[in-house]
Amino acid sequence: MNLRKSIENEKELEFAVFCIESIAARMGVDAKRVYTALSEKSDILENYIIPEYEILHTQSKDYIVEDIMEVMREREVEV
Repeated sequence: MNLRKSIENEKELEFAVFCIESIAARMGVDAKRVYTALSEKSDILENYIIPEYEILHTQSKDYIVEDIMEVMREREVEV
């Protein structure tokens, strides 16, 4: 079963950008490196962030960043 979910609307796109930029700021790295880690080095963007948009976007910025960074650690994704 293919779980990939593409971005379906502007709100999901804005949320994906928010996540990438927030993680980059927390880590002190360029947002492009975070995007590459979440979309090319892993499937976290398509198989976690976008599918979980409805739940994640209701949380605080700190919660979202920590949650995604935890997923990155679990999947051993480096920026």
